[in-house]
Amino acid sequence: MDNLLQSVQAVLSSTPARWLSLTEALPAELLTRPPAPGEWSALNCLQHLLDAERLVFPVRVQCLLAGQDFAAFDPDAQGTVQASSQTPAAVAAQFAETRAANLALLNQVTLADFSRTARHAELGLVTLAELLHEWAGHDLMHTVQAEQALMQPFIAGCGPWRPYFIAHEIGQKK
Repeated sequence: MDNLLQSVQAVLSSTPARWLSLTEALPAELLTRPPAPGEWSALNCLQHLLDAERLVFPVRVQCLLAGQDFAAFDPDAQGTVQASSQTPAAVAAQFAETRAANLALLNQVTLADFSRTARHAELGLVTLAELLHEWAGHDLMHTVQAEQALMQPFIAGCGPWRPYFIAHEIGQKK
């Protein structure tokens, strides 16, 4: 990737608008529907992204810039995926606000900072460049996961077209 920082900023800048649009347009019933037992709904994915914006990525960027090691994050123990009583739109608004602050933090990162290292408690030595890749990938992964959750009731009801969706149907062999 020729310009990692610019690409990461583009992905991170686009994610809040996608979530604001989804939560404004779709009914809460669809956003809160898990695609299968034990799987995250679209709202659970959004809440996890908000947790990561608050508790993970800004902390790790600051640690890497300071050369300080950091702990692993366990979303099941430290996250609030199941705890939100707010509307989906309110969670999306909080995510957008928190992301804006983190983009300001990201604006402090320079190309010279990419090689800064710190020790992740589970993964070992990591660089700031690797964290930036992970941050953008994490955003996209959980947005795709959420959209896949949103697809499930439509896939189930599409009759003879259902085989076309096999790659996206939760719980089906791919």
